[in-house]
Amino acid sequence: MSSIIKVQRKSSVVARHQRVGLYLMLPSAITLLAVSLYPLLYGIFLSFWNTNLVNRWNWVGLYYYIEYLTKPEFYDRLWLTLRFTFFVVAGHIFLGMFFATVLNKRNIKGMAFFRAIMILPWLIPEVVIGNIWKWILNPHYGLLNNLLVMLGVRGAHNLLWLSSVEMALPSVILVCIWKGYPMVMMMSLAGLQSIPDELIEAAQVDGASKWQVFRYVTVPSLLPVVTFIFIIDTVWWFKHFNLVWVLTSGGPAGATNLLSVDIYTKAFSSFQWGRASALAVLVMMICFILGAIYRKALKVR
Repeated sequence: MSSIIKVQRKSSVVARHQRVGLYLMLPSAITLLAVSLYPLLYGIFLSFWNTNLVNRWNWVGLYYYIEYLTKPEFYDRLWLTLRFTFFVVAGHIFLGMFFATVLNKRNIKGMAFFRAIMILPWLIPEVVIGNIWKWILNPHYGLLNNLLVMLGVRGAHNLLWLSSVEMALPSVILVCIWKGYPMVMMMSLAGLQSIPDELIEAAQVDGASKWQVFRYVTVPSLLPVVTFIFIIDTVWWFKHFNLVWVLTSGGPAGATNLLSVDIYTKAFSSFQWGRASALAVLVMMICFILGAIYRKALKVR
């Protein structure tokens, strides 16, 4: 009988502790709903209205969605955004994996210092980075053109990195790669350091070459990390806005007018909140589709 009473008391204490935990989580849950779920639902709600958020509320239903999906301009910007995202993410993966492999060597002195230096681009605010690179790429007094002139490159003083239709998008892509590779590097480095040394040593003892160790030990161990990196990096840069806006504002002649820039200009320049919200919802759906494709291609459940 006494043992039954003790079990009941213990279960009541556990239940009370669980209720306390739920109460402590409640403020965070409410805050999360307020700053994420409510704006999301409100944005979807606005996409069905032609509104200026003040005195014009005209119901349009799915009109804006149909308008976008039947206009060639939407697909042109979508293709531009996909190209931008592809090259930026590919650059992040290449540089991030390369530097992670280099920084994973633990027997080199000063490696902690180099790790701190390599992560600096990710820590600097994007507006600051955008303005620094605008100065570097300035055709008149920029550091890059002056350096190329000193090296004897013909016509270097006339290179319009951000003002030329042909060069604006590649220049923005290079700046975005430089900004974002440290995140991929640090996550890849964490994944590499989580691989047990015993596993690699066992493969080497069995006669595996460096390539075979990488192919059959390192890659399978990094697959969950790589999948997460692909999804997060693709979604982040597909809807990226800050750096592109600071560098080119979508110009010249729409050469860098990504979907995110188009959303901003429609909402805050033309005050077409319903049209901008519909485009934002379409971008969100595309991000979900890209994530599902990655997970399917990499066979991750």
